[in-house]
Amino acid sequence: MRKGKVFCNKIYAGILIEHGNSGPYSFVYDLDYYLNPQQPAISLTMPKSKQEYAGEVLFPFFSNLIAEGVNRELQVKKLRIDEHDIFGLLLETAQHDTIGSVTVKPIEDNG
Repeated sequence: MRKGKVFCNKIYAGILIEHGNSGPYSFVYDLDYYLNPQQPAISLTMPKSKQEYAGEVLFPFFSNLIAEGVNRELQVKKLRIDEHDIFGLLLETAQHDTIGSVTVKPIEDNG
C-alpha cells in the first residue's frame, strides 16, 4: 500500500491511497479541510465530501498531473521508475511544480 498527502495551495487537503499494485485507489478529504468553507475542492470532478472516493484506476484528475510524451519518458528514465507505475510516477513528480494548485507528497511507511 502506497499513500500520498494531497495539498491544495500548500494546505493539506486529504490522502490518496493505492491499496494494491496498480489499484484500487481511494481519496478522502481531511476533515479540517472539508469543514473549512474557505478551502476549495481539489477538482470539479472531486467535490468536497465526507465520503471516500474509490476507483479501480487512478482518478483522472491525479493521472493528469503526470507528464506525457517525451517529458514522461525522460522522467521515467531519470527516476528509474517502471513506465507503467503511474502512482509511483505521480508520487515522485507531483511534489513540487505542478500545473495548478495541487501537489502530492509521498508518505513513507515506517512499518
